[in-house]
Amino acid sequence: MRTVYCGLVDEKYIGQTVTLYGWAHRRRDHGGVIFIDLRDREGLVQVVCDPDRPDVFKTADKVRNEFCLKVVGLVRARPEGTKNPALISGGVEVLCHDLEIINPSLPPPFQLDDDTVSESARLTYRVLDLRRPQMQKNLKLRFKATQAFRHFLDDNGFIDIETPFLTKSTPEGARDYLVPSRTMDGHFFALPQSPQLFKQLLMVAGFDRYYQIVKCFRDEDLRADRQPEFTQVDIETSFLNEVEIREIMEKLIRHVFKQCLDVDLVAADARFPVMQYRDAMALYGSDKPDLRVKLQLVEVTDIVVDSDFKVFSSVKNLHNGKVVALRVPGACVMPRSEIDGYTEFVKIYGAKGLAYIKVNDKAAGREGLQSPIVKNLSDEVLAKLLEATGAETGDIIFFGADKAKIVWDSLGALRLRIGHSDFGKKNGLFEEGWRPLWVVDFPMFEFSEEENRWMACHHPFTAPHDDCVDKLVSDPENCYAKAYDMVLNGWEIGGGSVRIHRADVQSKVFEALKIGPEEARVKFGFLLDALQYGAPPHGGIAFGLDRIVTMMSGAASIRDVIAFPKTQRAQCLLTGAPTMVDEKQLRELHIRLRNEPKA
Repeated sequence: MRTVYCGLVDEKYIGQTVTLYGWAHRRRDHGGVIFIDLRDREGLVQVVCDPDRPDVFKTADKVRNEFCLKVVGLVRARPEGTKNPALISGGVEVLCHDLEIINPSLPPPFQLDDDTVSESARLTYRVLDLRRPQMQKNLKLRFKATQAFRHFLDDNGFIDIETPFLTKSTPEGARDYLVPSRTMDGHFFALPQSPQLFKQLLMVAGFDRYYQIVKCFRDEDLRADRQPEFTQVDIETSFLNEVEIREIMEKLIRHVFKQCLDVDLVAADARFPVMQYRDAMALYGSDKPDLRVKLQLVEVTDIVVDSDFKVFSSVKNLHNGKVVALRVPGACVMPRSEIDGYTEFVKIYGAKGLAYIKVNDKAAGREGLQSPIVKNLSDEVLAKLLEATGAETGDIIFFGADKAKIVWDSLGALRLRIGHSDFGKKNGLFEEGWRPLWVVDFPMFEFSEEENRWMACHHPFTAPHDDCVDKLVSDPENCYAKAYDMVLNGWEIGGGSVRIHRADVQSKVFEALKIGPEEARVKFGFLLDALQYGAPPHGGIAFGLDRIVTMMSGAASIRDVIAFPKTQRAQCLLTGAPTMVDEKQLRELHIRLRNEPKA
């Protein structure tokens, strides 16, 4: 049996004979003495194979990287000058008395300490990739975070209850993953996008406080912080309003970061700042603002809308058209090539271009301003722009003019790009640290031009503000929800709301969404029925476990904190999934494939 993990052998074991198991991380032949760095999940220890033990030395000579080994040996202090303070085992080594090759290894396709290996290779050989110390550290951190979530929720009266994976398709949001039923021809289950409906039913059932660390499935386009299957900490509670729910959830996240990283997200006597959605969009162009970036947007529509510059004046013909400015202190030193690069960057977000003014000398008035657009703006307008943005000599003011969404998306992204750049960090536009906040009072609905109807911003079970109930159908654009997101360093790590607990209010929301009574009955009849049996007021939140651990670990992608993730094409390179299945399986499901004509 193993005496101790390799990475935990330290000075207290000096003089003891230990039995270790692990993998050969590195083998070094130093002219008669062979050193093997033996690795397990806790780290490395140096094993010394001396020629005075011919059987051990002969076996050690055969060892190569990633051989699985058993080592029995005496722990002794390392010679002075050879200690490694970066390792727990750095002050000791193990003089090998017995060495057994449990299983040899093929030459690995990459070295485990090579940081230049492509992600494709890492995901194809994921089993080897998971042996890398950083990946082992990431997954242990994930386990620690999961423990911290559970301990807090258990201690605060929440009950862990499982909900079904095979459930009903209720397409309202991302696409569902469908599972054909073998026993009922032409019928399908759906994998849950979240346990939303079931956790509401649990509140109606009287469980009061529920949680679950659960897999969710969404068939949507992927990026660094998305996967087709992901894990969320799902939470629901009854008889609390949104402020009380936020208070508990804030304590939860503070507990998790303290337990995992020994980090205080805010001072002990402080609370997370709270920001209204409209302010987040107006100041940062995002509903998940990264407060580490010290740049803000300023709307200047009223100042420039009647100017001779058509790009600015044309916004009055747009629904919710805006002209917004982004002042970047000290940016006059930026070369034209860099500004042109930013112009191309904002086009990704739908912007047609990027107007700018360089403030070379504020005191010189018009003569001190440099820009192709200055000639189209009056002295009065220019003076008001400088005043509104607070621009000083040496600054650049960038402008976006279009529909509000395009302006916010493009300038919000530009704000982050500049703030996170070397220029931003060198010029004090970025501040390291953890910057949490709550974003609240989201719109109930957003208009989909593609479907020509209002869509739910969060989901159709989000409760409206009390003063919005009577205008859900007549004025959906000006209805706001009892919804809240927890944001940390520009990532939404949790989102939730108070839910609708009255059937009449739920019906009004469906009407605003153009979901008729028959469609509502087919899709959500079981929930609507449950709401009629004394449903309590309730609300909750779901935290993205993958995102939180990604931030904690400093990983570049959530794929680095998931044991077996998918690629951006939703493929598993390790197993080859998804794959074709044989005709017999399809016949059992009464499914026949057809080739769709190519567009």
